[in-house]
Amino acid sequence: MNRDTFKGQWMQLKGKVRTQWGKLTDDDFEQAQGNAEMLIGKIQERYGRSREEAERELDRWLEQQRMSKAS
Repeated sequence: MNRDTFKGQWMQLKGKVRTQWGKLTDDDFEQAQGNAEMLIGKIQERYGRSREEAERELDRWLEQQRMSKAS
């Protein structure tokens, strides 16, 4: 899974995203609405990550989701 397909699958993935990044608020989720760039910004803000760290974290997570779906 990549960032492009993330938006299309937002409703299905939202619960998993909440589990992964529990510090994100309901407002954060409403603002992100499947937008990977916005979610990266929220991860940065809530977890004190650099932009690059947040991007890598999201990309790793998306790859894990793709791999688990393929199994």
